[in-house]
Amino acid sequence: MEFKHTSVLLAETIDQLHIRPDGIYLDGTLGGGGHAYHVAEKLNEKGRLIGIDQDEAAIAAAGERLAPFGDRVTIVRNNYCNAGKALDDLGIRKVDGIVLDLGVSSYQLDTVERGFSYKYDTALDMRMDRRQSLTARDIVNGYSEMELFRIIRDYGEDQFAKNIAKHIVRVRSEKPIETTGELNEVIKAAIPAKMRASGGHPSKRTFQAIRIECNRELDVLKNSLDMMIDLLNPGGRLCIITFHSLEDRIVKSSFKKNESPCTCPSDFPVCVCGKISKGKVITRKPILPGEEELAGNKRSKSAKLRVFEKA
Repeated sequence: MEFKHTSVLLAETIDQLHIRPDGIYLDGTLGGGGHAYHVAEKLNEKGRLIGIDQDEAAIAAAGERLAPFGDRVTIVRNNYCNAGKALDDLGIRKVDGIVLDLGVSSYQLDTVERGFSYKYDTALDMRMDRRQSLTARDIVNGYSEMELFRIIRDYGEDQFAKNIAKHIVRVRSEKPIETTGELNEVIKAAIPAKMRASGGHPSKRTFQAIRIECNRELDVLKNSLDMMIDLLNPGGRLCIITFHSLEDRIVKSSFKKNESPCTCPSDFPVCVCGKISKGKVITRKPILPGEEELAGNKRSKSAKLRVFEKA
């Protein structure tokens, strides 16, 4: 299947990056190379773009798409949490801008055998990096009821998390839950019929929760943001596109902490903690997709762009 993914908030992100033709830029979630292409075409022969992704299909698609830029572009198969090491290996210490487009790509959702979507009946997988051993099947069949409840409640924000976890454990005690279709049926049975009639697909939140757990998405984000800001040259910008409130909350609070890290009590006349601001938050409120984008790409509905500028 061809790697198709419509880059969300594309013009806004490119605009916010303030691209210098001779600068070095990092796309930590390369995907099909949508944002990266538009960064690379603004660079001259001294400029450089490093693209990182952990999905082999994304790497292949982006390689093809970015081929016209030759050695101006370097692609690395890795997770963006290892960006510092990946750049170090290339002899790069600092960059002038970073893009992170979080979440799952349209390609991953629409490739049936990847098992990301509740719309198709296939094996439970959900790995963004297929080199890792943990799959969605392992989580559904191996986690305790309490662990399942916690991830569905925290990562799926589903009010029926307790009941869904209970149903999963009961059904799997008879035989393992192997497919997305089987998991759909279990979730459906755990949610009252009148609630299923409204509020979107009953499996949406649980599938999101399992995917986040399988790929450690929130841990990776939390543990990477300070490092990403440290990788920027003065005036460099970090642009992050999130797709749900959990990611957005992490980004918002990290940006705020990096802008105002002082931990001194408010009644202290001067700062004694010694923590210095790393820069400023450019987006007091996140940038949202415009009407035209919303009409053309329904997956952009929940997207938010936040921007931080290094001092």
